[in-house]
Order: sequence, then C-alpha cells, then structure tokens
Amino acid sequence: EMESKVSEGGLNVTLTIRLLMHGKEVGSIIGKKGETVKKMREESGARINISEGNCPERIVTITGPTDAIFKAFAMIAYKFEEDITNSMSNSTATSKPPVTLRLVVPASQCGSLIGKGGSKIKEIRESTGAQVQVAGDMLPNSTERAVTISGTPDAIIQCVKQICVVMLESPPKGATIPYRPKPASTPVIFAGGQAYTIQGQYAIPHPDQLTKLHQLAMQQTPFTPLGQTTPAFPAFAVSGKQWSSLRLPLQALTMSSCICPGLDASPPASTHELTIPNDLIGCIIGRQGTKINEIRQMSGAQIKIANATEGSSERQITITGTPANISLAQYLINARLTSEVTGMGAL
Repeated sequence: EMESKVSEGGLNVTLTIRLLMHGKEVGSIIGKKGETVKKMREESGARINISEGNCPERIVTITGPTDAIFKAFAMIAYKFEEDITNSMSNSTATSKPPVTLRLVVPASQCGSLIGKGGSKIKEIRESTGAQVQVAGDMLPNSTERAVTISGTPDAIIQCVKQICVVMLESPPKGATIPYRPKPASTPVIFAGGQAYTIQGQYAIPHPDQLTKLHQLAMQQTPFTPLGQTTPAFPAFAVSGKQWSSLRLPLQALTMSSCICPGLDASPPASTHELTIPNDLIGCIIGRQGTKINEIRQMSGAQIKIANATEGSSERQITITGTPANISLAQYLINARLTSEVTGMGAL
C-alpha cells in the first residue's frame, strides 16, 4: 500500500538520495555550461547538488519529495542510456551494455534492503528486472555502502522506487559518517632543478615551495663535475601514485624539450658516477633487468653498471646524458634504494 502511495507521489516525504559517479558521468549530467543539470532541476523539482572536485569520483545528492526524486532519477537514467547509444554508434560492440547507477546508502539501512536471507533484494530484482548489488565493505572512512543498480532505464526507475520505500520504512540507526571522495593526488617529479606536476601527458612547473625545497637539497648535495662521485641524489616523497604508474607522463617529460623551460633544447651531455653497495644493486637492476631498463626509459639517460670486481663490496654506476636526464636518473635510483632500505617494497 505504501509503495503505491509513493509511486503516485501521494507521500510528500522529503528524501535525500546520494549517487556516486565518475568524472565522465558527472560531466554528462552537468552538460555544456551546466545546461543539462539546470534542465533536470527545473523539470523534476528536485534539488541536485554535485560535490566539489578534482576527484576521480563525485557525489551527486538529489533531495526533494519522492515524486521529484523519481523524475530526476528518470532523467539521469535516460541521459546515461543516450550516452551508451552514442558511444555504441562509434564502436563495433553489438550487445548494448545496461545503464548502471551507484547509490550510496548508510550501512545501517542495508540490512533492510537485503532482507532476511536476501529475500528483499531478491524480490526487488525479480519485480523490477534490474540487477541490484550491495557492496560487502563500507566505503573508505565512512559508514556508507555502495548499492549498484543496473538494467534498462525503466527497470532502474522501478528499482529506485522500491529502494526509497525500504529507506522510508527503515530510517538509518545512529549517526552516519558520509562518504567523501578523496581528491586525486598529483605526483611530483624533479628535473633540471625544477619541480613539475603531471597533468595528463604534460609536466607543469610546480608551485615555488617545492622548487625551493629541491634547490636546497641540490645545494646540500652539489651536482658535481665530470667523473667525480657524490652521495646519491636526495630522495623526495612522491605523493599518491607509485612510480610504475607514472611511466607515460615521465616519458613525456624526458622526451619533450618544450616542457623544461630554462633548459636548452639539447644541452651538452655529461657523465656522472655513483657507487652502490653490492647487496643493493639487485633492487636497482630488478628481475632480468626490468627496473634498470625502466629507469633508463624514464630518465632518458644512458646507465652502465660495472661488473663486480673481486674483493670490492661496491659496484660503479655510470650515468650519461643531459644534466636533467642525469638528475632524474639519480632520483629514480635513489627512490629504488630508499624503498629497499625502508622496507617499502617494490615501488
């Protein structure tokens, strides 16, 4: 009985539904100059808020009377269906993927949504034809779980109606800690005395404080003339991502001269030598030379490792290239050593 009241919009209850979306999906909802979301707000009568962000994920909050929420949901589901149709016209795929939405639901309400022995979620699946899955784990730093719904737009709308009924019948228990997506952390790299952040395929000079920090470190470990040996290049923390995931942007940095302002297009090559303890050389070379090849590729420098000499506990590494190439190669070698020494495992 309650369900029929809700679907007819007779229950004028204000409800808030939170959706988790990827950046691309959010872009589709916002539309050019915000026109799509404006239209959705006007036609549905629901409040639609989109969380701030340069985050990979964003939260879309829909608030209003139940009938306004259903209208807003219908518009979002049909918009996603339209996106899928458009993307298929450019691809060879023959089967149409379903529309998928992810709701964010307080964990205290998920039990009611699943029902005893999974009875409620089974009933929702069977009566609406939509696929519904409740995540086993809570979203990071929150007491909420993701509920994924997929199917045709009509199936999704029916499914959301039934989920709303459950949420109205079983309010959350206790305080809910809402899920807040974290901003994407930008990796920082150093080359030629300048700090860069990676944006897409390009390296952008980084704000002053990091460059100053780098220059201070350079003064403490001076860049020595040809043939002299210095301690390893100072280590810097790389925020967020691991080196392996930086391969493309780093290649862009080392291969493109236009993104290193203040450096000649082809500065003269020089040579730099390092000595590394024998027991640490393995972590730099890597299995079948994978790590050293990666460092060569990323830095653009030539790197030669001398053969072990009898009675010596150290190995000589010779790095040849432009000052920027050498400085990056030293940095990458040092990052490998630091990860080994501090037990951080393979970076």
